[in-house]
Amino acid sequence: MEPEHRALLREHRLQLSAQLLVSDTIIPFLYQENVLTRTQVEEIESLATSRQKTLKLLDILPNCGPRAFHAFLQSLEDFRWIRDQLLLDLQERAGQESRGEGNMVHRYSWNFPHSRLQRVPSDQELSRLASRLGAEWESVLLDLGLSVETLFRCRADHSLSAHGAVLAGLVQWRRCGGKGATFQRLIQSLKKADVHPSVLGEVLT
Repeated sequence: MEPEHRALLREHRLQLSAQLLVSDTIIPFLYQENVLTRTQVEEIESLATSRQKTLKLLDILPNCGPRAFHAFLQSLEDFRWIRDQLLLDLQERAGQESRGEGNMVHRYSWNFPHSRLQRVPSDQELSRLASRLGAEWESVLLDLGLSVETLFRCRADHSLSAHGAVLAGLVQWRRCGGKGATFQRLIQSLKKADVHPSVLGEVLT
């Protein structure tokens, strides 16, 4: 999935989770189009509420290949107003980039004040970041130096809460990194995982 498509889904995450009913047509369509695997479908459908299912789908989609975003739009036949809004926002963003405006918005760049970049994140900031990271969280934590075994423990200890697993990993990184566990170091790993800069911008605002 293209970075701009990931960013668009992340920005509309709360709206999508509140309005979409993914079990009826969306998940079957994505499975039919070979975007989702049977295991992924079962993982989504095992969740209790519609909102949890939608959030899980949004976590999975960015890692489902280049066709995932367009297939997702096709699956929104019963939610055309949402599809139209996503397409409109995508067109507006493309227009900004063609005029050279895309990186002028502060929250869409990595150019944060130096004083902030040298700080060690607080518990509250790590919690906000954990709630905004999607499926790329494991790549981020591995690049930050956590072992596969540590990630497994985080998932096992928080099997019912993705936020809890991510937060536990981030806290472990901060504990091990000490004064070197700064926002500057965090940015390096977020960039490598192709995380949109707006994610950290929302944490720092």
